[in-house]
Amino acid sequence: MGRFVNPDNSAFQVALNSRIYVDKTGLLEYTNSVLNTTEAYICNCRPRRFGKSYAANMLAAYYSKGCNSEEMFSGLDISRESDFKTHLNKYDVIHLDIQWFLANCDNVDNVVAFITKSVQAELREIYPGVLPEEEISLSESLSRIKNIVGQKFIIIIDEWDVLIRDEAANKKVQEKYINFLRAMFKGTEPTKYIQLVYLTGILPIKKEKTQSALNNFDEFTMLDAGVMAPYIGFTEVEVKDLCERYHRDFEKVKYWYDGYLLEDYQVYNPKAVVSVCVRGRFRSYWSETASYEAIVPFINMNYDGLKNAIIEILSGASIKVNTAAFKNDTVNIQSKDDVLTYLIHLGYLGYNQNRRTAFVPNEEIRQELTTAVESRKWNEMITFQQESEHLLEATLDMDEEAVEEGIEKIHTEYVSNIQYNNENSLSSVLAIAYLSSMEYYFKPVRELPTGRGFADFVFIPKPEYVSSYPALVVELKWNKNVKTALQQIKENKYNLHCNEYFASEIEETKLDLKAESDKLIQAQLKYEKAQQIFNQILSEV
Repeated sequence: MGRFVNPDNSAFQVALNSRIYVDKTGLLEYTNSVLNTTEAYICNCRPRRFGKSYAANMLAAYYSKGCNSEEMFSGLDISRESDFKTHLNKYDVIHLDIQWFLANCDNVDNVVAFITKSVQAELREIYPGVLPEEEISLSESLSRIKNIVGQKFIIIIDEWDVLIRDEAANKKVQEKYINFLRAMFKGTEPTKYIQLVYLTGILPIKKEKTQSALNNFDEFTMLDAGVMAPYIGFTEVEVKDLCERYHRDFEKVKYWYDGYLLEDYQVYNPKAVVSVCVRGRFRSYWSETASYEAIVPFINMNYDGLKNAIIEILSGASIKVNTAAFKNDTVNIQSKDDVLTYLIHLGYLGYNQNRRTAFVPNEEIRQELTTAVESRKWNEMITFQQESEHLLEATLDMDEEAVEEGIEKIHTEYVSNIQYNNENSLSSVLAIAYLSSMEYYFKPVRELPTGRGFADFVFIPKPEYVSSYPALVVELKWNKNVKTALQQIKENKYNLHCNEYFASEIEETKLDLKAESDKLIQAQLKYEKAQQIFNQILSEV
């Protein structure tokens, strides 16, 4: 057993000892299926604190000859597979954490040499007399061992991209590191000594021109998670189970921490879900995983349309993103789309693969992204927020002239590129204009089923603001009058959803045996008042 070659299983044991552990051994079922094939070269990238290192530690604990992990994995999903014991602790494993090597190296220029020297020292102990005393490359070392002993290797590299991110401007170091990886993994000779390679980090493999520097790897990312979608991060089914176990409100957890759409899975940040389950506090835990300061220089780049795009995204809109040009580093960022793609990889934005659109995934990230924007004191953002707040106040005061003026002002000054030529365009302008409402309302629901049809927009107030802010139902019409819209509201009975919203509050109060009688009375009165107001409006149509 060594530190880097054939490590023990203590790192994975820490995960199993934790208060909350979610079984992700399905990943092992997949890696077992691709061992010693062309698909055995895997780069699986996710944002910080998504469980990447846990997965890497799990792979090492399962495959490494340096430990006996049968008891550790018994009872987990992988133990029920027919080939469970076939691969259990049967391989020579090299497990590297590049972040650790970078932190413990005296000079960043020597990181590759430090890795090579550390691993070779352990290989010489395991295979005495096989390697020469003079310094050779790590790839040459592995090739010689395979040729003489017949042993293949499983190589696991955690934080593979840390040099790409932290040493972005150091071209010499990056070239040396990429060449090191190429020598180990690319070409015919590596196929002779590689059983499996698993890289994990935040960024996909760096591109050279339009090609990946390691184009023999299958890459699984926030843009295209593929078969890896359920294995990094918590799925919705897993979160529901945790909410039930820890008596947390699932819908509230979903609103705060959901939103990453990977293939057919809604994926949650494990750090956030574990924190809210254990602590019981709904707030942003993102700042504990990554500082927004890292992205401030990029969102502050004055690329055409970037600032308006950020404002649109914060309003709840989804915007088109061309992700193809991004070079998977931070040096070659040259456009608005590059910045947005980088934010997707970092987890600050969600991505819809089918529509090729980016969006703010949840309330936690919206708060963090807003903080990042506000920290730069964009004059545009400060003024815009003020205008948006005035618009919301005018709406709540039912001052139709001020509302008309406010929407037109925001459209002209901030989103004039969006033309009033259809209802979709108008809805985009509206979402942006009411950005300030996000403090008091949930993200507006578009085309919400209500009665017999769909309302274009429904703003539902957050629980803490229900008594002060009404639900808002918006019907948009292009080239038609107000009466037409009101008539549709009446005919389709859009009020039913709002009635249900207030009614549900009454029922929740009734179910709470500790509820005070006056709270129940207030809820009932609010429900009746809502009905009266809605019916009064409809009677005027």
